Amino acid sequence: MPFICGLVSTFSLPPYNFFFLNFISFPFLLLIYLNLEIKKGLSSFLYGWIFGFSYFFSNIYWIANSLTVEEIFKPLIPFAITIIPLFLGIFYGISFLIFFYFKPRKKIKSIFLFALIFSLIEYLRGHILGGFPWNLISFSLVEINEFTQILSYVGTYSLNLLVVTIFLVPAVILFDVPSKAKLITVLFTVTLIVSNLIFGNLVLNKHNNTPNSPMNTIVKIISPKIDLKRFFDGTDPSLVIKDLAEIGNIDSRDALYIYPEGILPSINLNEIQDYSSVFGNYFQNNHKIIIGITRYKESEIFNSMALLDNDLKLISVYDKNKLVPFGEYLPFENFLKNYGFKKITQGYQSFSSASERDLIKMNDTKFLPLICYEIIYSGGLYKYSDNYDFIINISEDGWFGKSIGIDQHFYHSIFRSIEEGKNIIRSANNGISAYIDSKGQIIKKIESTQKGVIEIDTYKKGSKTIFSSFGNKIFFYLLIFYITVIFLLKIKERQ
Repeated sequence: MPFICGLVSTFSLPPYNFFFLNFISFPFLLLIYLNLEIKKGLSSFLYGWIFGFSYFFSNIYWIANSLTVEEIFKPLIPFAITIIPLFLGIFYGISFLIFFYFKPRKKIKSIFLFALIFSLIEYLRGHILGGFPWNLISFSLVEINEFTQILSYVGTYSLNLLVVTIFLVPAVILFDVPSKAKLITVLFTVTLIVSNLIFGNLVLNKHNNTPNSPMNTIVKIISPKIDLKRFFDGTDPSLVIKDLAEIGNIDSRDALYIYPEGILPSINLNEIQDYSSVFGNYFQNNHKIIIGITRYKESEIFNSMALLDNDLKLISVYDKNKLVPFGEYLPFENFLKNYGFKKITQGYQSFSSASERDLIKMNDTKFLPLICYEIIYSGGLYKYSDNYDFIINISEDGWFGKSIGIDQHFYHSIFRSIEEGKNIIRSANNGISAYIDSKGQIIKKIESTQKGVIEIDTYKKGSKTIFSSFGNKIFFYLLIFYITVIFLLKIKERQ
């Protein structure tokens, strides 16, 4: 049964978004566990591990696509699609193991206890060994924009705690508590849900009735569909530049052109000047370019985002902080390279990570740069949250193939925009490019199956949020509140 619950919960996530299925899977998961009256910690761990394996096996199978680009990685596919879900499932196994030691019963406090433990372990999953906060349960509500406005106050991990609690509430119907307690619990939960929806609706109405401000410079988000194999088949960079220029509808107006991560094959920032004449055929003096490109610095190589003028002179640069394990660097590289292992992306040398997130600055406009999956991390994006204007996220989503990973990656952007109160500019090759406002509303969007350009000439300025000021401290404050509620319910049970 935990295996089936894991599969059911997968369909609550993007791109399916059947969030209501969690009102079935989570109550069943808890009720069956309590009815089994498991006597051993190992059995409890296995119960959660099976649920976790099923959940991740069915929603991150896309990792196999990244291993199909080069022949040398294809034999690893069966191992990758089983070992990674088995590893991630351990976190859920640990949550049930801890739950077991509290000797849970079919009482209301079990809902708060399980939600607390489960959500705390999810937080650890997002931070241990670099963290992988992919597909938290809260993402099942990403399309209910009114509900998710609370993110600007509490953040993703706190919302995760709250929604897991809400999804568990139907289990109370079969708990060993008086009917009055069941009714009060359900009514209280419904009241919280409705109140949050009303609050979110008021926030959105106020925001949407605010007039737009003109952009100082027109922003053009370029969304190409250039095959990932360009890195491996010797594609002429000049042809790619020509294709990118044609997609961008380059004209004579002042404009900033934003291109995806690593879009130019076999060119690094140190060599890009060699192609200034090619760029000069399309770009004028009043044009600026932001592009994802590799950068060499002494013996290190960085995955970078660079702001260039029309002559390809460097104005500002950011080096990526959070690297993708195995994708951008090889863990235990000194050992594994002796057995022929390498990172999945082109080349053998691992990327280096920078320690600071430097802003990209263009005149009076400041952009917070996030490359690829840096967008999935909640909290601590930049210590001065009121000191920048937009978030730019560039990505190469060809590694996902045509899988659900493309949608999952994109929807993380919506959570970040609400948390930080900033408009997000997202340019993705073979992925979803979009302009998202500071309330998580998708203003313009180009699907992964298409290519094109998004033009932005007006915007609504975001405002500093409670979460951007306090970050994930709020999550721990909420955990303390849950612990207090659990103790109070335990005292009441003894009376």
